[in-house]
Amino acid sequence: MSDTSTNKKKKVLLAFSGGLDTSFAVKYLSEDLGYEVHTAIANTGGFSEEELEAIADRSRRLGAASHATLDVTRDYYNKSIRYMVAGNVLRGGTYPISVSSERIFQAIATIEYAKKIGADAIAHGSTGAGNDQVRFDLTFQILAPEIEIITPTRDMTLTRDYEIQYLKDHGYEADFTRMEYSINKGLWGTSIGGKETLCSDKTLPEEAYPSQVTATKPSTLTISFTRGEISGVNGKDFDDPVEAIREVERIGSQYGIGRDMHIGDTIIGIKGRVGFEAAAPILIIAAHKMLEKHTLTKWQQYWKDQVGTWYGMFLHEAQYLEPVMRDIEQMLAHSQRNVTGTVTINLRPYSYTLVGVDTPFDLVKTDLGEYGEINKAWSADDVKGFTKILGMQMNIYHHNQLKNGKNDLED
Repeated sequence: MSDTSTNKKKKVLLAFSGGLDTSFAVKYLSEDLGYEVHTAIANTGGFSEEELEAIADRSRRLGAASHATLDVTRDYYNKSIRYMVAGNVLRGGTYPISVSSERIFQAIATIEYAKKIGADAIAHGSTGAGNDQVRFDLTFQILAPEIEIITPTRDMTLTRDYEIQYLKDHGYEADFTRMEYSINKGLWGTSIGGKETLCSDKTLPEEAYPSQVTATKPSTLTISFTRGEISGVNGKDFDDPVEAIREVERIGSQYGIGRDMHIGDTIIGIKGRVGFEAAAPILIIAAHKMLEKHTLTKWQQYWKDQVGTWYGMFLHEAQYLEPVMRDIEQMLAHSQRNVTGTVTINLRPYSYTLVGVDTPFDLVKTDLGEYGEINKAWSADDVKGFTKILGMQMNIYHHNQLKNGKNDLED
């Protein structure tokens, strides 16, 4: 009797989006490389049930041995988004690190599933010119170094026409309409690439954005936080922060709020441009930052800004698994113990105004003094002495300069 185990096909798990590149990869991995192909999509809140079913159906029609939908939306919130809010993370002061952060959680979910099904290899469709290849490869290598990584899109010089013809030659025909823009949608924002993002002197036109402006009259939005986490929208309490985020997105996107172009440095060293729309992240972070101004001390705000910048940079550059990230998260979480209250925002088409906050931890409302009005905890003589001591270092320096015939203000 022959040993059939020697003829058993190796198993590969493909991170599958249903687009042309990953559709080609299903057939290529099976027909040319001889793998038993399984597919999975990790959803971070950007796909509807109908879209997920269409992706699963395409996988089946391409001949994949199995397909799985991995919902990591709440894992993504609990392990990343809440810390990005706590750190007021906006890369370059602009971009809420939408795709950058979700890719890590997609990679983690995909490699864990690959181990679960006993895959010999794992594949993804990233190109060789972007950040995602590093995010996927690095995560896969650390969490499962024993699993081979296969990247057909990156490793083969293929044209779109070649991939379509290859699929036809292998019995699969589909209308892969060439999109003018590449759209990546997730819970924490949508990125938009193509045409104008490939040059330096243009921005995206109105029609490039998935959400269109439908609200024209000003309105008021209130966002409530409990210990730094969003817990209410327009007076309605939310037990699930994910649903609260979706509600803010629904409201803000109607006004075209959260649209911008991010210009930044990639992990691989080149600069890139990407358009985005992220009404919820922009409004939530703006509201959260204003609430912190009322509830945190000067030095809490200062050091949290430094740490938040590092947290965002590490997330963007595929360093989520670096242990210092867990230390930063602890600091950010602890800083939020008094960040509770409600922020009022006025919305208009394409813009918003922060109105004010209502919080029991308001450091502006104090019995010790009112700015520009009255001092209650110190006397006039206290201020005179304080000012003299505060200026002592400068006084010594300038006194010394004058003794030596120098004057910095005249240099």
